[in-house]
Amino acid sequence: MDLASVIERDVTAALAEDVGSGDPSALLLPEQKTARAVVVCRQDAVICGQAWFEACIRRLDAQGAVTWLVAEGARVTRGARVCEIQGKARALLTAERTALNFLQTLSAVATAARRHVDAAAGTRAKIVDTRKTLPGLRYAQKYAVRTGGAANHRMGLYDAMLIKENHIAAAGGIRQAIEQARKLARPEIWMQVEVENLSQLRQALDAGATMILLDNMSPEQMREAVKIAGDRAELEASGGITLDNIRAVAETGVHRISIGSLTKDVKAVDFSLRFE
Repeated sequence: MDLASVIERDVTAALAEDVGSGDPSALLLPEQKTARAVVVCRQDAVICGQAWFEACIRRLDAQGAVTWLVAEGARVTRGARVCEIQGKARALLTAERTALNFLQTLSAVATAARRHVDAAAGTRAKIVDTRKTLPGLRYAQKYAVRTGGAANHRMGLYDAMLIKENHIAAAGGIRQAIEQARKLARPEIWMQVEVENLSQLRQALDAGATMILLDNMSPEQMREAVKIAGDRAELEASGGITLDNIRAVAETGVHRISIGSLTKDVKAVDFSLRFE
């Protein structure tokens, strides 16, 4: 799905959810009254979600104008003026909450992504997300991850084959699962196998796995895994990764670090919209 279609879908659903049959509070303002407003960011953050914000405004006022004072993906400090808006006062009031919801949520994801990328800087480890996203906002959140400087793992179940512990148990073992996956996988999707210890790592390598996920291993185990794998496979660390330990994990030499909290544990960035 292209980004324009994602934004259209997201904004349509969000405004329908909030506005419903109408906004009686907005009727307090004269129909033709226009207004100017400013959005201020009340904490240090990476800005993300400008297109969603603009779409909310313009859906209710096609002539509404949003002037961004900072770029998408830019770092801002507390108190920064993010954008100025001009349009029909009723439309601005009705769109305000939905527009800010997108901005605060996607900026939160981008900010978290940037912090983790910065923490691993100077190592070869690429920071990637997971499928632990808010229902209905996966494309938007994964866009925010990229805006924050990290990368996307698989978008969904359809574009990759990840062989996890339950698949392995059902297939009868790692080798059997990998062999069966090779027979079933479509040419355009990639395949990865999850292992929980070094013995399973060796089994996966012997079976020809070239992408391996190290699940909840200690940094010591990861360093050993990197030695064992050599250049035979790309290794991804996953499970329990935080800002406190990501540097130690990155320095083990793994190729990627996947972090579910980038999109799962979202703490909204604080924005305020005020009429001027």
